Amino acid sequence: MGFWVLGVFFISAVVCIGNAVGIEEKCDFFQGRWVRDETYPLYMAEECPFIEREFNCQKNGRLDDLYLKFRWQPSGCDLQRFDGQDFLEKFSGKSIMFVGDSLSRNQWQSLTCMLHSSVPQAKYNVTRVGDISIFTFMDYDVKVMLHRSVYLVDVVRGKIGRVLKLDSINGGKIWKNVDMLIFNTWHWWNRRGPSQPWDYIQIGNKILKDMDRMVAFEKALTTWANWVDLNIDPTKSMVFFQGVSPSHYNGTSWGEPSAKNCVREKVPLLVSTYPGGLPPALGVQKGVISRMKNAAVQFLDVTNLSLLRTDGHPSMYGFGGPTGMDCSHWCLAGVPDTWNEILYNLIL
Repeated sequence: MGFWVLGVFFISAVVCIGNAVGIEEKCDFFQGRWVRDETYPLYMAEECPFIEREFNCQKNGRLDDLYLKFRWQPSGCDLQRFDGQDFLEKFSGKSIMFVGDSLSRNQWQSLTCMLHSSVPQAKYNVTRVGDISIFTFMDYDVKVMLHRSVYLVDVVRGKIGRVLKLDSINGGKIWKNVDMLIFNTWHWWNRRGPSQPWDYIQIGNKILKDMDRMVAFEKALTTWANWVDLNIDPTKSMVFFQGVSPSHYNGTSWGEPSAKNCVREKVPLLVSTYPGGLPPALGVQKGVISRMKNAAVQFLDVTNLSLLRTDGHPSMYGFGGPTGMDCSHWCLAGVPDTWNEILYNLIL
């Protein structure tokens, strides 16, 4: 387990290997642009028999495929192409867990597809226990797990109803002793009405019917950060926090004022910075994580590169069809593969 010992650093200062062999340079994997590459995608959806219907855009009738032919190119270096066999060998006998909402499921499915397509003859098994899905590559003794926890903090049932407890993470017990954790939360924080899965918010002994959602988000993230600082041993576990995964429902933010969704988008924005700016929640995430003490925590700053992929969502080719326009999740193969390819480069 000793090879997990990490230094203290933030992602923008990670070290990667440049084109010249043996020459190291500082490189921000998250600054760059999308370039066309005919050797992509890393896999085709039909090579991944367990892919969920909502992410399988081609099977759901999407006819264009140019969106599959783009690769993320950092400005200061090259990403090493994902090698699934190498990944499995590195994690032999170990466990990986994605923790969060349906965007975590999107990324979990992406990684399992990337690994399976790399070693298609390897035996695997998929099981589910409560809120935890477990994909096991039996030949390598590697578990790739998904824990559905949309707020990371607890939602409990009480006499008054469902309570979102901003300062409680009893559910974190199952995160202990996992070798690599990838956390994500934001997608559910602005939900209201029937889709909101809580009735009250609690902070300490104070019960509220509602509050400023960004303030609540920061308090919950701080609770999560304190939990990680106290409970995760940086010499034994790697911890990543995933930045905001963006939605595309307002074309004004990407220079197409007439667009009310992403359905007509066929290619990425071929620039390095999203014209509509970054979401405020990203600043909250970075602020909380910058104050953490745990040396194991790294920030996956995928928001800008994902904002540039207006073409990458299921749109009308997701689970709900034309009446369930989905410009929040991502087609597979697709953008989450890049998140995982960057993740792979960070653990090399």
